[in-house]
Amino acid sequence: MTNKRVGMEVSVAVSEAIKLANVDCIAAYPITPQTHIVEHLSELVADGHLDAEFIPVESEHSAMSVCIGTSAVGARTFTSSSAQGLALMHELLFIASAMRFPIVMAVVNRALSAPLNIWNDHGDIMASRDCGWIQIFVENGQQAFDQTFCAFRMAEDRRVLLPVAVNLDGFTLSHVVESLELVNQETVDKFLPPYQPLYTIHPDRPITMGAFAMPEVYMETRKAHEVALRNAKQVILEVWDEWAALTGRRYQPIEGYHMEGAEIALLAAGGVSEVAMEAVDQMREKGRRVGLLKLHLWRPFPLEELKQMISGVKTLVVIDRALSTGGPGGPVFSEIRSALYTYPKRPKVVGFIAGLGGRDVPPEQIIEMVDRTTTAQGKKRIKEFHMIGVRERG
Repeated sequence: MTNKRVGMEVSVAVSEAIKLANVDCIAAYPITPQTHIVEHLSELVADGHLDAEFIPVESEHSAMSVCIGTSAVGARTFTSSSAQGLALMHELLFIASAMRFPIVMAVVNRALSAPLNIWNDHGDIMASRDCGWIQIFVENGQQAFDQTFCAFRMAEDRRVLLPVAVNLDGFTLSHVVESLELVNQETVDKFLPPYQPLYTIHPDRPITMGAFAMPEVYMETRKAHEVALRNAKQVILEVWDEWAALTGRRYQPIEGYHMEGAEIALLAAGGVSEVAMEAVDQMREKGRRVGLLKLHLWRPFPLEELKQMISGVKTLVVIDRALSTGGPGGPVFSEIRSALYTYPKRPKVVGFIAGLGGRDVPPEQIIEMVDRTTTAQGKKRIKEFHMIGVRERG
């Protein structure tokens, strides 16, 4: 590995990782704020730096349709999308995963319309949380670069053969220049060998893909998909271990920060995790026993790791950047609360929805979440779901 540290826009870093991964096909449609990724990839292909097919299509629905087709014939395939584009792909996301195509997609998270908003929250991927893809959240440029390689390695493992979505925050991460450490082609080739598909469509070897399923077999296919996604976690851990051995950068499904002796733990995903680290530092300096859990693996959900890390925690404060409209709170909060319901050592779970549509979430607001939770602990009933940072009518 070359320890070459550079300053680079994070979207460009993702594109450079795709080049090093030697993809065969890129199908894409521009949508803010993911456009810089595929723009740079189109330049790399046009200038001869990447030997791949770049297919500009008329919509995101078409982009995923092309990805399904190219993956079906054995091509290492990549795409990228955001917000309404991901929503337009929604129908195809289920097909890609159920047919076990190892497509990798960068999802540059952005708020869903209406009203029209191009800034970051997690509403787009949360609307697709049950599409059967492996889903990873990154919090900085280095992670976005690294997880691109890891995503292909996970997806193409024959024990997995599932698509992977790498989520990075729109604008606040995708469009900023960060310092990150690159790897060379030799390191990538050692980590990510050429893709060897298990089955492909070929006129000389006819096979059936995506056939009609009667009720007598449909449930069994869904069960097989569920088992495959859950079993993928072991491969995900192996891939991250190997990446750590090559680069020294280790990733975990959930990463703890100042969790030693913590009685209150925050849990967050994406770039707000780094803001939460600053808030935790400030609270620790004042003697408050607060820690942070940074969620990197969203699907398959790392429940066992979560249980281990909250041992001794009395209150878990979940920060969502998406609203499950009409539901019992944010999607991460409601899922964690339900998952821990039968856990005998479960902490009190409180959820805060913050930062929708790119609204700033400063450290002071995260400290306020802890303050409000602490103040309520003495009461018989604690309100479990809050939207914070909403302006009052004056």
